Amino acid sequence: MARKLNPIERRKQRTRTRIKEASNGRLRLSVHRSSKNISAQLIDDVKGVTIAAASSLEEAVKSKGSNKDGAAAVGKLIAERAIKAGQKRVVFDRGRYVFHGRVKALADAAREGGLEF
Repeated sequence: MARKLNPIERRKQRTRTRIKEASNGRLRLSVHRSSKNISAQLIDDVKGVTIAAASSLEEAVKSKGSNKDGAAAVGKLIAERAIKAGQKRVVFDRGRYVFHGRVKALADAAREGGLEF
């Protein structure tokens, strides 16, 4: 018998499925947002490894806080690390979160940092 998913898990699964279909071998920029922090990972789904990661818990970003400014700092940091790893084109995975507020600030800062999605 199939397990019934709650609406949050269903939205997350639907988003991830569409992203994997449209990725064409590009890396996935996955965002996790909690009430106090925000983090981002650059994931290679083919190999199953994380290429780069950034979080608002890091010392370079911690002073910005966990608001939109902190999310923008995490976006710039993940963009720098991705470009250093030789990746400019990625697919943005917002997960179960609405593209608004801190998630949007992170995405905009990553675009300004040089990532293309």
